[in-house]
Amino acid sequence: MCGIFAIHGVDQPANHRTHAIACSKKLRHRGPDWSGCYVGKEAILVHERLAIVGVDTGAQPLLSEDGKVILAVNGEIYNHLALRQSLGSDVKFRTHSDCEPILALYMKHDKDLCSLLDGMFSFVLLDESVTPSRIIAARDPIGITTLYQGWSSKRPGAVYFASELKALVNDCDNIISFPPGHVYDSRDNSTTRYYTPSWWNGDLEGDAATIPATKADFELIRTTLEDAVRKRLMSEVPYGVLLSGGLDSSLIASIAARETEKVAQAQYELRQKKLKDMSSGPSTPTLASELSKLTTLAAWPQLHSFSIGLENSPDLIAARKAAHFLGTVHHEYVFTVQEGIDAIPEVIYHLETFDVTTVRASTPMYLLSRKIKAMGVKMVLSGEGSDEILGGYLYFHAAPDARSFHQECIKRVKNLHTSDCLRANKSTMAWGLEARVPFLDKKFLEVAMNVDPKEKMFSKSGSQEVDGDGCPKMEKYILRKAFDCSPDGKPYLPRSILWRQKEQFSDGVGYSWIDGIKDHAATVVSDEAYADRTSRWPDDTPDTKEAYYIRDIFDGLFPSEAAASTAVRWVPRGDWGCASDPSGRSVNIHSAAYESTD
Repeated sequence: MCGIFAIHGVDQPANHRTHAIACSKKLRHRGPDWSGCYVGKEAILVHERLAIVGVDTGAQPLLSEDGKVILAVNGEIYNHLALRQSLGSDVKFRTHSDCEPILALYMKHDKDLCSLLDGMFSFVLLDESVTPSRIIAARDPIGITTLYQGWSSKRPGAVYFASELKALVNDCDNIISFPPGHVYDSRDNSTTRYYTPSWWNGDLEGDAATIPATKADFELIRTTLEDAVRKRLMSEVPYGVLLSGGLDSSLIASIAARETEKVAQAQYELRQKKLKDMSSGPSTPTLASELSKLTTLAAWPQLHSFSIGLENSPDLIAARKAAHFLGTVHHEYVFTVQEGIDAIPEVIYHLETFDVTTVRASTPMYLLSRKIKAMGVKMVLSGEGSDEILGGYLYFHAAPDARSFHQECIKRVKNLHTSDCLRANKSTMAWGLEARVPFLDKKFLEVAMNVDPKEKMFSKSGSQEVDGDGCPKMEKYILRKAFDCSPDGKPYLPRSILWRQKEQFSDGVGYSWIDGIKDHAATVVSDEAYADRTSRWPDDTPDTKEAYYIRDIFDGLFPSEAAASTAVRWVPRGDWGCASDPSGRSVNIHSAAYESTD
């Protein structure tokens, strides 16, 4: 991933070049490898690059062969090789970048190109072959990448785009989080939805709602997720996996470990063949050099896993067990409550939200990302999205019926860009680390979101039902069951991990983490200030001192109403009788399950 900044619809854009670069510089943590700038007739595009694919030749903005179409992308296009082939031999590519096919796709399909892309992306494309020049901007279907759009009353007619809010706040007095699955077109100033999967309207009320009745196909669920992980291992740089020891991250790590082993075996066989061919000729200094390179190459593809938590936290212990089973090169990092609290202002600066849940969960991820990047790793796989797709949050046990369960799943998926996707993207990209999320693969979504919600529902008490194999009908049962056996007879995970009780991420790193934030907020937020919170924030009024503390920091960093309007708060379903605190410990089923399985 990278950072993009663009302005369209300005007179004499060359006069704004220095300012545009200064705005883009605020995004440089997203793309520390290189910066590029294009100044057009009435537009400026700036790009901050994190090089993952096409490392040597993929600098942006990218230009078409005639130089009239210019492109800046933040993201990864996993099907770029297939797209290159589909475009035919007449199309000449000048780089190995996975993003370059977008230029040719635009020439052929106009803005309908978005539906052809398989990946995570936000892009701005400038077409100067027409007068006035045209700009289109788009965001991936679920909003894995971040994108903001802004307007300034001081510059009517101009439109701004940036990967993060901080690049726009000083120029724009109207800012929105660009909607996922949409494309903007300056030609008619329209923003239209291009992503319309079969399950999209399932959260509607009445006859408009579509509630699936498809029985869970465990093999299809397994193979589709395996495909999703496989395509996300596209990389020319060292990669790893985030491993909390929970179900989702452990499954992703297990699949990635298997795929990495296949790559290692293939490289070993290739190396042996080359060594055999080279050894049949005379020995030369060049031969010795090539042998050295091959030996180095052989040692590269091994999977590294990373976890973080307070001392002896549930996640650290479970991740250690999963890593040992999978044979990953495991790295665990211990942080203290004080170190987490010290980092909160930085975390809020990068997150650009005042949502309590997101800040809680992002802080350990932010600290871990710094450690990972320091090791030279630039890309990791992560397990976001599973809980929304499968109704895995513990409060889902309170769903009154299958229809409500399904509707809530869809609403959570539709809002992932305001919470988990935002967290995963910004916590990691704060240090120039890219997070890829296989559960949000379009094909996996199509399979999992069309399963009968009755098969996703789970018990409302600690005494869970069991299936014919003795497996508990717990949260995310169909995912666990899909990986409970393996075609090759080698288990994906230990049963203690595969059937581990759900932990919210901010709980799993250590229960005293949330308690520590609450205690700290109680000492820094006075009773008088808290009592006056409604007059200070009549909208989105904080309902705890912790929320007040986080909102106060946010306002200090981003004091404009435009900035505050982009934040969305994550809360469980109140009409299901759920507590407003999203911590897993606030859900009775959590304690009940532990009491029954300890």
